[in-house]
Order: sequence, then C-alpha cells, then structure tokens
Amino acid sequence: MNIPILYEDDEVLAINKPAGLVVHPDGRTIEPTLADWLLEKYPSIKGVGETIPLTKGGVIEKWGIVHRIDRDTSGVLLVAKTQESFLNLKSQFQARTIKKSYRAIVQGTFKELDGKIDKPIGRSKSDFRRWSAEFGARGELREAVTDYHVLGEGEVKNNKLSYLEVNPHTGRTHQIRVHLKAVGHPILHDDLYAPKGPHILGFKRMALHAFSLVFKGLDGAEHKVEAPLPEDFKAGLAELGLPC
Repeated sequence: MNIPILYEDDEVLAINKPAGLVVHPDGRTIEPTLADWLLEKYPSIKGVGETIPLTKGGVIEKWGIVHRIDRDTSGVLLVAKTQESFLNLKSQFQARTIKKSYRAIVQGTFKELDGKIDKPIGRSKSDFRRWSAEFGARGELREAVTDYHVLGEGEVKNNKLSYLEVNPHTGRTHQIRVHLKAVGHPILHDDLYAPKGPHILGFKRMALHAFSLVFKGLDGAEHKVEAPLPEDFKAGLAELGLPC
C-alpha cells in the first residue's frame, strides 16, 4: 500500500488514508486493511490501544488506531505509537477537544452560507446498514452536532451542487452523511444514503474528505495536520469552476 505519512513523532502518526481502504477488520470480510499495513510497517505498535470483542468469540485487532473514517472517505487519520499516547488521544476524542474539519460536495444549494445541524442520531427504521437523524429513527437517540460553511456553489448537467467545509462536534457513526441527508443535501455519490443521486464529476466514491485535525501531544503542544485534497476532488471542483 502507498499510504502518505502527514506527520510523525515518537508518540503519534498521522496518515492520509486513501479512499477505498478499510481502517480495520470487521470480523466478516477478509481484505487488506490499514491495521495490517500499520503492523507490518510499525511492528512495535502491537499491543497499543484496544481490541474489539466479537459476539461469536475472538477479537478484532486494531493496534494503535484511535478513531476511524469510512472506507470511501479519504484523509487524515491519527494512530498512537504508545499506550500513553493512545490514552491521551482517546481522552481528547471523548472530551470533543480534537477539532475535525472535512470537505464535502453535496447535492443542492443552501439559503445561508453557515449553518448548524443539531439532530440526534438513531438507527434507520428501513435499513439496518443506515443511521438516521430523521423522524422515526429507532433505538437510543444520541446527541450529534455538525457545523457547515459553504465554500462555493456550481451546476453540472442541471444538478446544483455545493462545496462545504464540515465540522462535526460529535463522533457518531456516519454522522456527516446522516446529518447532510437529514437537511436535504446528501453527499454526492453516497450510494448508501442517496442511492438515486446523480453520478457526476467523475467520482467513483462519495465526495467526502477528512481535511484536517487539531490535537495535543503529551506535552500539551498543539498540532494541526492537513491532508491535501485528492485528485478526484481537484477534478470535480475544476469541473464546477471552483478553486481547490
């Protein structure tokens, strides 16, 4: 695998995860994962972090991995190289002090350039694979808050699109995808949450990129890591007539 390293010190590693790569095994499918690459490249990482128990026995090993992003999402992902660093980063995610910024191309245009989506998320009533922030969501509804800012707008083949900066304040599964769908602006090419949406701009995956993270090291120093926009984003924005 060719995985760019964005930042590295003795405590932490920040990588630019390519779209299409699974972060860690799920106990059901067998395919190369980021966890495999990490263990091969950094064998000393074995034992750092936590495992996930499987209901039928056994565990999923995800050494060093503190958080995850979806298979089709590209961008910044943090990995702890020591247990002390793992606990430090985990506590920051739990306290919601790590600042996360994404870039997304979504369907439709907005009346206001800035907005906040404050909608609790539960299970979809129609599809076990989905989560929902809409009426009828099942199970426990968990707090979820997402801010967005419109960076630009354009139109391709009679489809109006918006380019967004998105800042989730909570870390629910599929949160950005679910929230943007709930306000009528699903992410372009998100085949799970908008299967009938247009397939334009040349994207072969959903148009979501984890652009930056701000975190603190063990010494309290703040670090900001950015992942450059991938080529599919650059090409899509060029077609929309928007700057990267």
